[in-house]
Amino acid sequence: MSTDQTTAEHRRLEEAAVHAAHWRRWGSYLSDRQWGTVREDYSPNGCAWDYFPHDHARSRAYRWGEDGLLGISDNHQRLCFGLALWNGQDEILKERLFGLTNGEGNHGEDVKEYYFYLDNTPTHSYMKALYKYPQAAYPYKRLVEENRRRGRGQPEFELMDTGIFDQNRYFDVFVEYAKGSIDDVLIRITMANRAPDPAPISLLPTLWFQNDWSWRLNSPKPVLKLQPSPGDLQMISAEHHWLGNMWLSFEKAEEVLFTENETNADRLFNAPNLSPYVKDAFHRYVIQKDHSAVNPRLMGTKAAPHYVRTLASGESCTVKLRLTREAPTADVLGLEFDRVFDLRRREADDFYGQIIPSTLDEDSRNVQRQAFAGMLWSKQFYHYVVRDWLDGDSACPPPPPERKGGRNRAWEHLYNKDILSMPDKWEYPWYAAWDLAFHCIPLAMIDPDFAKRQLILLTREWYMHPNGQIPAYEWAFGDVNPPVHAWAAWRVYKIEKKMNGQSDLLFLERVFQKLLLNFTWWVNRKDEQGKNIFQGGFLGLDNIGVFDRNTQLPTGGSLEQSDGTSWMAMYCLNLLTIALELAQHNPAYEDIASKFFEHFLYIADAMARRREESLWDEEDGFFYDSLLLPDGRSVRLKLRSIVGLIPLFAVETVDVSLLFKLPRFAKRMDWFMRHRPDLAKDVTCNGEGGACERRLLSIATPERLKRILERCLSENEFLSPYGIRALSRFHKEHPYIFDMQGSEFRVDYEPAESAHGHFGGNSNWRGPVWMPVNFLLIESLQKFHHYLGDDFKVECPQGSGHLMTLWEVSMELSSRVINIFLKDPDGRRAVHGGNQKFQTDPHWKDYLLFYEYFHGDNGAGIGANHQTGWTGLVAKLIQQRAERL
Repeated sequence: MSTDQTTAEHRRLEEAAVHAAHWRRWGSYLSDRQWGTVREDYSPNGCAWDYFPHDHARSRAYRWGEDGLLGISDNHQRLCFGLALWNGQDEILKERLFGLTNGEGNHGEDVKEYYFYLDNTPTHSYMKALYKYPQAAYPYKRLVEENRRRGRGQPEFELMDTGIFDQNRYFDVFVEYAKGSIDDVLIRITMANRAPDPAPISLLPTLWFQNDWSWRLNSPKPVLKLQPSPGDLQMISAEHHWLGNMWLSFEKAEEVLFTENETNADRLFNAPNLSPYVKDAFHRYVIQKDHSAVNPRLMGTKAAPHYVRTLASGESCTVKLRLTREAPTADVLGLEFDRVFDLRRREADDFYGQIIPSTLDEDSRNVQRQAFAGMLWSKQFYHYVVRDWLDGDSACPPPPPERKGGRNRAWEHLYNKDILSMPDKWEYPWYAAWDLAFHCIPLAMIDPDFAKRQLILLTREWYMHPNGQIPAYEWAFGDVNPPVHAWAAWRVYKIEKKMNGQSDLLFLERVFQKLLLNFTWWVNRKDEQGKNIFQGGFLGLDNIGVFDRNTQLPTGGSLEQSDGTSWMAMYCLNLLTIALELAQHNPAYEDIASKFFEHFLYIADAMARRREESLWDEEDGFFYDSLLLPDGRSVRLKLRSIVGLIPLFAVETVDVSLLFKLPRFAKRMDWFMRHRPDLAKDVTCNGEGGACERRLLSIATPERLKRILERCLSENEFLSPYGIRALSRFHKEHPYIFDMQGSEFRVDYEPAESAHGHFGGNSNWRGPVWMPVNFLLIESLQKFHHYLGDDFKVECPQGSGHLMTLWEVSMELSSRVINIFLKDPDGRRAVHGGNQKFQTDPHWKDYLLFYEYFHGDNGAGIGANHQTGWTGLVAKLIQQRAERL
């Protein structure tokens, strides 16, 4: 970034990158859900949802982290701040987001609240979010009972369906944060009554310490205390042995409440409490009027000023608070408070004004900025030390012995205590390896330093297994995610280089060296027959297949996976590309580049050319998985799914000009092509087309590419109005049925929620549109175009008679995906589906949810509704379209 373009936020990022100022110390790192997680599960049977349910969350201290409502914490989550609300009707304070567990929902776990991440900057210098709080009693019981009653073939029963938002009987609760300095966080909470009548609301902005003293003997305990203060200002001091001293200043409240962040054992387990003041004291005090619940000495480890307001229809009120390192002065919430807020908001606008193209219309800018906001709000402090979790803590009873033979027992080296990008801080409040790789693409557009650190972190020795495996996710670190880490590292490297003209070769080299270990793990562990045909199980595609691919096959034998093999071919090309970049600065990398060039050809040959084992079906013009039976027979599973399109991701071009710079690599490459023409044929340029300029490395030859695209670009198969479906619509009328000795296995086209329980049953790859695979397909088509040029055209859509170059096809697919979020000519957004309040209400229609996946026919959002993680890729697509049009 040139000096004349540097904004205040860019300067903060630069200071943070070189450790001159710790601008990221405070941020939106509080989880949306800590209950029901593996970390908090100390049961003998591994039933995390049952061991620590939502009903326990208000009363039970967490071991490994904290959750809250639109809150913040420091980067080690020692001190936390979040909202608590009461509408005068609820049976408990609204202190955290409610949702159904995996067993309660008819389509798995699902948050049942409406909240929106509206703005955020990379250093969290300005943040804004919105929670829509109903004025009637929250229908906890009805949501559970109705969703349990519904089968998988029915839609989920949502909070909106209860009628609780009818007549706009709710509050909009906005929370904003702005940083005056590194340890100076200004907080502004605005509550607006959208109802036609006056309504009461209680606000308890809550400050608390994570309980890190109950688990180990002789651990020091921090303390919060009400301090004397002048006039209408009130102050709480926060004293912590590691964090140091902090102060929370706030406008004078009706009262200030204190308790301890300690388990209410009496309520949960009918056992004596260690303290008379426990975690759920504010619920008992405010709702049950139990004045003995709070500490009259006005001290503890959890505290909140209590504001009670009655707002007229359309009226709003604002409460100001400020968290500081320095002892506050009398005017801490005065004119300077408002000046800082206004300044940080303008600086946020300036920052995004340099990132978001000025040519975009207002709606596109809104979508892109909310996508970035969701990415940044989804950062979370994640703490999980597997050895301590398995062995237990010194001040607690030992865990049940079954744990030693249960979940994650082979990952005792894993020590997680970092800020990480989450897929969704409620539904998936834990990192997932391939999700995180996709997250880093839009993150690199706004904070390449953070994106690089995320990618490096997962390859560090306290994350990566000694055998080279990258951890998948906390439910099973040993599961296998698609190997897209190298792809993400290369994309982040290129994005940053384009942004500021500098090449971070050290980052690229660090990641590359660790990924060599991971690549070796794949080769040694996931190629059972040593034939360069790979397995891997579900590989992030949940229920894509005929069988649950993460369990033992009912037929016996093994599954030779088109996607697993294609991911590995892509991995080879990603590592080849990185090696070639590094070789231009260090010739030693030419040798390793040759290794990946040759390894790619072996995989491509195994996948597409050996007739007796090929995953390519010449008759259908498509790639399929192959079932290898115990008797040696091989059966192609002719299911038209994204598994057959993933081979297109394995594509790369090598410019001849680069070969002149790398003579050792060029010599080895030429030797291999001359002496192994059987491998080189069809997968690299061999004197045709653009041979004088570049060579093409791809599993799909140009001829096969055309045949695959005939299906891919058919609106009767993969092409939907909103991108590429995960399963061909052909299977709506022609379900795929596999019969094995009288047992029938069936796959139907399911454009929305899953009708089956494969792999948990809460996501579906049997018809919906998924952002990450669409993104990779769009990118791959652009790579093919780079080699094949404007003369290579295909019909798009199939049957239309309209011929397009592959670049034009990529732009068409990109536009369809982007249109999930943009308003159509009638002002409606596909993502909102049939929800009329979202479509037409001025207080709803421009707030966006970035769902996990989207209806294969109408684009409506489905699944986790805050999975901005990889759905945030839409920000990159919008950027690219703006630059190219």
